Amino acid sequence: SLFFITVCTADGFRHYTVTDCEFNSSKLNDIEYTLSYYYNKLEYIRFSSSVGKYVGYTEFGIKNAERWNNGQEVITSRAEKERYCFRNVGINVEADLTKSGEC
Repeated sequence: SLFFITVCTADGFRHYTVTDCEFNSSKLNDIEYTLSYYYNKLEYIRFSSSVGKYVGYTEFGIKNAERWNNGQEVITSRAEKERYCFRNVGINVEADLTKSGEC
């Protein structure tokens, strides 16, 4: 699993995103890309490649999901599974296979 977090703070409130690639092989069909947005530890919106769109979990998230699913954001996020995850998963799997062959 690849896992990245971006954190921003302002006046004691925290906004952060979590980008995650879950995989059990280096095949594109076996990879799930998720991008989650949090505010003060509460996830308010998520894109999942298995769902193919943004889903909101709060009033603010639901409004943004509607807007982002009808705009360029959802198109860009759909491409991230291949652009971001597939490339990096291939690199990690290859590195792990190389290490597992060493004695």
